[in-house]
Amino acid sequence: MRAIALCLAALALYCAPSAALAGAQIYEPLAASVQAAMSKAVSDSAPLRSAFNSRVDEANWLIAMSRRLDTRMRDYKTRIAFLKSVHYEASRAGLDPQLVLGLIQVESGFRKYSVSRSGARGYMQVMPFWAKLIGARGDDLFDMRKNIRYGCTILRHYLDIEKGDLYRALGRYNGSLGKPEYPRAVEAAWKRRWHYSGKLS
Repeated sequence: MRAIALCLAALALYCAPSAALAGAQIYEPLAASVQAAMSKAVSDSAPLRSAFNSRVDEANWLIAMSRRLDTRMRDYKTRIAFLKSVHYEASRAGLDPQLVLGLIQVESGFRKYSVSRSGARGYMQVMPFWAKLIGARGDDLFDMRKNIRYGCTILRHYLDIEKGDLYRALGRYNGSLGKPEYPRAVEAAWKRRWHYSGKLS
């Protein structure tokens, strides 16, 4: 039954790419050490470097993911820059890049300037309070790489809080903890649309 539910959720998301389940992270006070670590993570200005094992692996992944993203992000250079940022920032945060692509699909439908009813912004629907809490004044949450970095840092934080429980971490990320719809939708997008076996598809 769960496999059927995942298939139906994935089909719905694929057929209606503009539909998104954007939510809102909820403000919670952070321990000083956690706040400092997250601030360091989002402020790191090191240049983007490949997190792949080889250039062949990088090329194969980019080709496979680019084909799947083509209808939602038409400009090739923008698409490749976006995918490189997702892979780098996700890997840097210890996340599966394909999971992050699934989350972005569900949160914003790959719309850079998406704004939710609660004010969450950009590809990964980051709430503005995070910029004040762990960022710098003036951080542009619509900036591609900055948005992805914040989003990955926040999801990593929630995974740490939940001791690796992805469903609960995703619920926190979306502000819908305890409700199954959002984690299921992200899992469906991740495993059905963005799954990558290391082969071109």
